This record gives sequence, C-alpha cells and structure tokens, in this order.
Amino acid sequence: IQDQNKFSGDLLTRYDNRCAGDSFTMKNEMETRQLDILRAIVEEYVATEEPVGSKVIAARHKLGISPATIRNEMAVLEDAGLITQPHTSAGRIPTDKGYRLFVDKIATLKPLSAPERRAIETFLEGANDLDDVVMRTVRLLAQVTKQVAVVQYPSLTRSRVRHIELVPLTPSRLMTVLITNTGRVEQRVIELPYDVNEGHMSDLRTKINNAVAGKNMSDVANQLDAILDSYGRNERTSAALIISNLIEMAIEHPEERVVLAGTANLARAESVAEIHPILEALEEQVVLLRLLSNASETMSVRIGREQSEESLRSTSMVTMTYGIDGKPLGALGILGPTRMDYSSTMTAVNAVAQYVGRFLDEGKS
Repeated sequence: IQDQNKFSGDLLTRYDNRCAGDSFTMKNEMETRQLDILRAIVEEYVATEEPVGSKVIAARHKLGISPATIRNEMAVLEDAGLITQPHTSAGRIPTDKGYRLFVDKIATLKPLSAPERRAIETFLEGANDLDDVVMRTVRLLAQVTKQVAVVQYPSLTRSRVRHIELVPLTPSRLMTVLITNTGRVEQRVIELPYDVNEGHMSDLRTKINNAVAGKNMSDVANQLDAILDSYGRNERTSAALIISNLIEMAIEHPEERVVLAGTANLARAESVAEIHPILEALEEQVVLLRLLSNASETMSVRIGREQSEESLRSTSMVTMTYGIDGKPLGALGILGPTRMDYSSTMTAVNAVAQYVGRFLDEGKS
C-alpha cells in the first residue's frame, strides 16, 4: 500500500498527462475534487453496503459538478487503485488502498455529543474494581461501535507497586497479595519451611513495602534483595522464599490478559464463510495480543491486507493505548469489516481510552 504522499504525486502525474498546459492551481483543485469524491464513495458505501454511482454522489453530496464529471474523476481514482468496480455497469466501492487514504488524509474525528460523553463517563464510573473496569470498557466499546471490542488488562510489568500484603493463614502458610497502582491484584499462597511469628511477619511486611511501594514492577527484584541481610538463618530462609515469590509475581507472571466482546456483531457484516476463520483467530489470546501490539497513543489503524493475521485480512483494526501520566499501561481497540465507519470508530476508541486512563489515574492513590 503506497503512502498517501505517493498518491498525491500519482494524481499530479496523471493530470500532467491528461491536462497538459493546465495551471498548477487547476491541478490542485482537481485533486481536491477527487478526494471529495473518494470521501463520498466511502461514506455512501459504509452507510448502504451498495456500490456507489455518480448520480448518487451528485444528488447527495452537493459537489457542484455533473455526474459526467464525477464519472471522469472516478476513472482516475480507479486507475490509482483507490476504488474498484465489483460488477459490470455497477457503481464503485473503495479498495483497501482507498480506505487507507481516507483514514490518513480525509477522515475527521466526529466529536462526541454531550449525552454521549456523559453516558461513557457514567458507565465507567460505576465500576468497583479493575476487573469491572475492563469488562465495562469492552462492553461499552462493542455497544457504541457495533463491532468486536478488544481490551488488554493493564500490563503488570508496566505498573507500579501500590501495596504488598502478607496474610498469615497458618504459622507456616501465608498468602502474598500484590496490588498495583492500576488496581490490579495478584495473589499466591506459600508454604514456608519454618513457622513464622506475627512479629517477624509484620516486620517483613513493613520492610518490603518501604522498599517497593511506588516503584516500577520491573525494579522490584533490585529493591528486595537487601532486605535479607537483616535476618538470621531460619528467618532469612522464609523471607527469601516470600521475596522470591513476590519477584516472580512481578516479573515472571504470565500477566498479559485480553478480553473481547461483540463477536456477534460480525454476523452483520461478514458472510458465514468469512466469519469462521475470524472467530478462530479471536479465540487465541496470543493473536489478540499481537493485534494490540502496534497500538500507540495517537491511534493505529490497520486496514485489510495490512493485518498481520491472514485470516483477518477482510477486517480492519483501530487501536490505541491507555495509561497514567502519559505512560501506556495497556491497549484497547475495535475489529470490524473494512467497510466500517472509521471516523466514528476512531472517535469512540479515542474517547474510551482517555476515560479509562483518567479512571485508573483517579484511583491510583
């Protein structure tokens, strides 16, 4: 897929061949007109799922040019690979390349209305914990966009420690609980080689929290090592086991989790033959993580053949990261047919990512 700037150059080259002697201003006007026609084709096809003809564009989009002129410009767009004619004597539909140019150069984010903003904020503010936030977020995205929504839990390795709790279950058994600044909670039960009294447990709890509270999870190991020097042999053995488990929870835990919602929405846009491989791909957590791996703070849109997964090349993916203090903690996105409403979908993904980051930020203290 060529870059949008290359497309502009292609158009100007064609204008040079077709319109020798025309002024540079006229060529710019013609390019703008062709982009307007491409926008009209994308918007009509997204709305109707029917090939778009010149008469429809002339009647509905008020471009100030005749159907005959529109047909001539559509021929240029077709030569550039931006639209195609699916059937003889039919209208045109966008290609993946056409959608890419639309997203990069033409599409504008549609502002949320005040009721939409309030609905999103109210829906997320009703969450009680991180699991509730994630599940509400994925359901909200699926409902708003009518597509498949994918949300990644905040990455444990990118988070900071809020608190570590040691909960005695018996003199030789305890539960370690690790709580992050995003509200994520990890816990593990440990069998100790020696009994540990409450005094030792309280002292160890205090030293661990003093060492790692507010630190990045990736720095936990370095902060905890020095604690062992202050204990005798038996206490050191138990403390070492507790600390090693905390380190495993912090940096070795398979913490990447993804949830999705709205798979039934695929039935509205894809044939039965196309749905099966898409659903198979979406069942794999590793595939979902790869789909979110290219997410950025500024929005990432992968269209059709740009998808790395072959079974998903009839779909498009809109993704964005969310986080706290400008640091990404996870990602979320929408998967749907290439014939999606990109402007509205990008607006929804952007808005929900901002609200999730704000919600986590407000609950971090």
